[in-house]
Amino acid sequence: MTTFQRARSDEQREQRRRAILDTAAAMVLDMPVGDLTLNELSRRVGLAKSNVLRYFETREAVLLELYDAAWAAWLDRLEPELTASTDAGPASAPATWIPAGRSPDPRIDAVAAVVAASLAGDRLVCELMSSSASVLERNVSTAIARRSKLAAIANTERLGRILRTALPGLADGGTFPVAAGTLIAVTGIWPLANPTDTMLCVYDDPDMATLRVDFESALREMLATLYAGCLLRWPADA
Repeated sequence: MTTFQRARSDEQREQRRRAILDTAAAMVLDMPVGDLTLNELSRRVGLAKSNVLRYFETREAVLLELYDAAWAAWLDRLEPELTASTDAGPASAPATWIPAGRSPDPRIDAVAAVVAASLAGDRLVCELMSSSASVLERNVSTAIARRSKLAAIANTERLGRILRTALPGLADGGTFPVAAGTLIAVTGIWPLANPTDTMLCVYDDPDMATLRVDFESALREMLATLYAGCLLRWPADA
C-alpha cells in the first residue's frame, strides 16, 4: 500500500487517478467484481475513502472507466492477432452443419478460435464485461453512464469492423450484430465457467459433470455458430 501526500498539481492528480485504476485492476484479477469494495480499494491504494471519491463518484464509476480502458486495450491486441490468423489461411473447412450450398467463409473456425483464446487470456476484460449490466451500471450518475455507453458503442463498432475484416463475406449490416453477439456470449458464458466454491463442490459429483464449463472451448463453439449465422443473414454479396 502506498500513502500519498495531497495532490497539488494536475500531474499529481492524474497519478492518483492512475493509481486508483491500477489498484482496482489488480483487485478484479483477485476477486469477483461484486466483492470489490470502495473501503478495500481505498486501503490498498493508500488514500482515504473520501479522497478516492474526489476522483471517482462511486466504486462503479471506477470500474466503468477501468472497463472502457480494458476493452479498448483488448481490441488493440485482438486486431493483429486476427490479422495474423487470417493471413495464414483457414484453419479448416466450413462446419458440416452449414446448409448445403450456403457455405459461409471457411475462416469462421479460425476467427472464433482466435477471439475465444484472446478473451480467455484477458480475465480483466471478461470479469468487467460480464458484470457491466448487473454491477457496474447500478450506482452511477447519468453523466457517467452516458460517457460509458458512448465508449461502449465506439468499442462495439470497432470490434465489428475488426471482425468484418477477418470475415469479408459479412455485409456492413452485420458488423454491429456480430460484435454485440460476441459480447453477449462472453457475458453469458464467463459466470458459468467461473462458479462459486459451493458450485465447484457440487460439480465434483460425476452426475453434475455436464454442468462444468470450459470458458474458451464453450466460447469458441458459441462464436463459430454466431459468426456462421451472421454470414448467412448478412452476406456481403446479397
